[in-house]
Amino acid sequence: MKITDIKTYVVGLDRNFMFVEVMTDAGISGIGEAGLTFREDAQVGFIEALKPSLIGQAANQTEHLWQTMARCGFFPTTGVGAAAISAIDIALWDIKAKSYNVPLYELLGGKVRDKIYSYTHIHGMTPESLAADAKIKYDAGWQAVRFQPAHQDGLFEPRRAIKTTVSQVAMIRETIGDDIEIILDVHTRLDPNDAISLCNQLEPYNLYFIEDPVRVENVSVVQRLREATSVPIAIGEQFSSKWEFAALIENNWLDFCRMDLCVAGGVTEAQKIAAMCESHYIPIAPHNPLGPVATAACVHMDLATSNFAVQECARPPGTILSELFPTQVSWEDGFLYPTEAAGLGIEFNPAAVRQYPPTSGDAPRLQRADGSYINW
Repeated sequence: MKITDIKTYVVGLDRNFMFVEVMTDAGISGIGEAGLTFREDAQVGFIEALKPSLIGQAANQTEHLWQTMARCGFFPTTGVGAAAISAIDIALWDIKAKSYNVPLYELLGGKVRDKIYSYTHIHGMTPESLAADAKIKYDAGWQAVRFQPAHQDGLFEPRRAIKTTVSQVAMIRETIGDDIEIILDVHTRLDPNDAISLCNQLEPYNLYFIEDPVRVENVSVVQRLREATSVPIAIGEQFSSKWEFAALIENNWLDFCRMDLCVAGGVTEAQKIAAMCESHYIPIAPHNPLGPVATAACVHMDLATSNFAVQECARPPGTILSELFPTQVSWEDGFLYPTEAAGLGIEFNPAAVRQYPPTSGDAPRLQRADGSYINW
C-alpha cells in the first residue's frame, strides 16, 4: 500500500481549518488536521515540500515516515513544519487502522476507558454573563468549563484583567458551587510576577488547572511559578515536539500536559510525550480548539492512554462542518465517544469544501493601552 497523493483543504467558518487527505494505491485514504491557526498557507507550502519525500512510500510505516518528514533537510521541523507533519501523521494512522479494519485506538494499545471526560468553552465579558453561560453549559451536561481573561476591543491590561478574572471565577463558584470544574486559560498573556499574583488569588477557588499562565519561550520561568503557588499548572499547546516538553516533565514543573496532536507531531509524537509524562505521574489534557478530525484523533489517543485526565472540546461534535464531515464522534453528558468505525471513525466529504470558503485578513493580536503588543 503506497502513498500516491497528498491533498490539502483550507476551509473557513469563524476561523480557518486546514485538513490533509493522504491517498494510497489500495483505494484507502486518510484524513488529518493541522493546528497552527492563522498560518494555513504556510502549512500548505510545507506539505507541498514534503510530497517528494512521501509519495511512493509504504503508507503503513508511520514511525519511519514520521522520521522521514522530521529529518529531511537540515533544520528542525518545529512550528509550521511540525503542524504539517502532524496532519500527515494523523492521516497515515487513519489509513493504517482502516487497512486493518479496526478503530484507531486498537492500534494504540486498545481501550483503557470507555468514554472521554471533556470540557467546553464559556464566554462573557462580565462576571455575571460568564457565570450565566457556565450555568447554561452545566445544565446541558458539561461538568467542566474553560474561559480566558477578558479583553475589550483588543486591549488587555494585565493587572486590570487579573481583578476581573478573580471576580469571574468567584461568580461561577457562587452561581454553580463546587459541582463544576473551572479551567482558566491565560493564553501566555502574563509575565511571571502577574502570573504568581493571579494564581495566589485563585487558590481558594479550587481550579482544575490554570493553563499557560506565563510565556514559555524560556521554560525556566515555570519553575519560579511552580514554587510560588499550589494551583495546578497546565502547559504545552505551543510546543512542537517531545524535546520542548522534556525540561518541564523532567523537573516536574507542570501538573497537566497540554500537548496538541495537530501541532506537536501527530499521533506518533503524542504517544511518546504521553509516555514521558507517565514516568513522572503527569496526566495529559490534550489541547483542541480545532475541527472534527482533531477531536476524533484526540478521542482515540485518550481512549488508549492510561495517564489521560480531560479533553478540551471547544467545538462539540456535530455543531460545525457537518456537510464536510457527515459522520463525527459523539458527545453526551460531558463525555466524548468514538463511532467504532475503522480508522478515526469519521466520514470526509471533499465535495462540500466549496461550501466553506476560507476567511481572509490579518491575524488577531492584543495590545496594551500604550499601544505595545501582548500575547494573543
